[in-house]
Amino acid sequence: MTVWPRERSPARPAHTLHRWAAAATVCLGFFLLGMDLTILNVAVPDLHDDLHPTMAEVQWIVDAYPLVLGGTVLATGSVTDRIGRRRAFTAGLALCAAASVFGALGRNPAQVITARGAMGAGAALLMPATLSIIHHLFPEPALRRRAIALWTAMGGMGGLTGPLIGGWLVEHFSWRAGFWINLPFATTTLVLALLIVPASRSPVSEPLDLPGTLLSGAGLLALVGAVIDSPARGWTSPRILAAYAAAGLLLAAFAARQARARHPMLPPALLGRSRIGVGAAALALMSFGLFGALFVTTLYLQGVWGYSPWQAGLRTLPLPVGLAAGAALTLPMATRWGDELPLVTGLITVTAGFAILATTTATSGYGHLLLFQAVAGTGAGLTAAAATETVMSAVPAHRAGLGSAINDATRQVGSTLGVAVQGSVLTTVYSNHLHERLGAAHADGPLDTAADSILSARALSARLPADAGHRLLSAATESFVTGLTHTALTAGGVTLGAALAAACRLPAPRRHGTTEKPAGET
Repeated sequence: MTVWPRERSPARPAHTLHRWAAAATVCLGFFLLGMDLTILNVAVPDLHDDLHPTMAEVQWIVDAYPLVLGGTVLATGSVTDRIGRRRAFTAGLALCAAASVFGALGRNPAQVITARGAMGAGAALLMPATLSIIHHLFPEPALRRRAIALWTAMGGMGGLTGPLIGGWLVEHFSWRAGFWINLPFATTTLVLALLIVPASRSPVSEPLDLPGTLLSGAGLLALVGAVIDSPARGWTSPRILAAYAAAGLLLAAFAARQARARHPMLPPALLGRSRIGVGAAALALMSFGLFGALFVTTLYLQGVWGYSPWQAGLRTLPLPVGLAAGAALTLPMATRWGDELPLVTGLITVTAGFAILATTTATSGYGHLLLFQAVAGTGAGLTAAAATETVMSAVPAHRAGLGSAINDATRQVGSTLGVAVQGSVLTTVYSNHLHERLGAAHADGPLDTAADSILSARALSARLPADAGHRLLSAATESFVTGLTHTALTAGGVTLGAALAAACRLPAPRRHGTTEKPAGET
């Protein structure tokens, strides 16, 4: 049996300022991870002009990072507590930095795809280590809740400002700058981590469940890959159905392995705790709505309003600002009533945001979109901070890395599914509506090209005679807005269902002064 050295005492820094400096360092790493998820989304046209990738290669350039991250984070999370939390964090940063250099020097699509996949592997090491380190630094529930609010805000702002940062870099440099920017971020954070973050690992000596680790990684890779590929190939295509079937079989085998293993990677008793199940589901479904909406609204700003990538990114800033505000609001609410109230309130607030988005019309101004972002972002911050603390407070301290990985895996699968489903709904409604409009009006122009996307329709309208171009753009705008309202209703239905389920499953909110069980106590 493998025996890991026990944690030396005192492994946790006694000085509160030192602890907060360590927490800020890992939050900086989490910001980098979130930024890398979305930074290249607006750089595709520039990258296409330089390397001339096929459409399949473009999709892999964008999706290799979230695919590897989402598919392996649960497995790496179970390893984090064993090999050492700081070691996993710094190894993830080093891999991200090296892969970023490889990607920035890319001379062909295959090299860029490989770099993005390697960055995803580094992120899968880094991501669970961040929250595990915070859990170790702050055993006190009140301080841990504040640290998790900071962690939530930094990670959310990284992912939601990725298009803004990427747009500015593309306009002033090139797509390669989206890789180069990681180097100073990663190296600075790595040095700070070695100097400030204390080394720690689980004091419990348990052998690694290698079969469970491999099955979870293979099952999640198959699931996330199928979700990413579904919009392009069709949700009912034989290849996609086979991928979902393979994912189901692998995850079923993983569950069977966990039920009979002497030292399971993911103990069934742990998943049986309602706080973990509800918190993880809330994170997944909130991410489904929010990241799908970010994808749709970015297209709205560029396709309907004609903004450049940088201008569109700038106009999505209210979303991360709202998220940070919501995470901060969690603290006074949770201190008085516990995490249940901000979690449910956050989901209801996100739903209210989607109700606002669903009333968008072809003539709605930016103020309408700003209001949606402020409301939905605030709700997302409330939900994410409260749900994360709900999960982590129910996980034993020696399994903090695994608890973090549960958070991360569900969040990643939810956001990937949100982009895929809402993107598919948008594309289907837009294409069908545009065919109806242009067919009835006998509009000029190659209809199939315009029906591909609102961006294609806008580019085509600029090449047509004035009257024909105006008719095409008007029809495309109305069709896109119709699709946008359908995606908002879809996402709002999901988050409302999550709010109702959470309200039924979680215990009633605690009054101020109720004793809270320390993290890790069972």
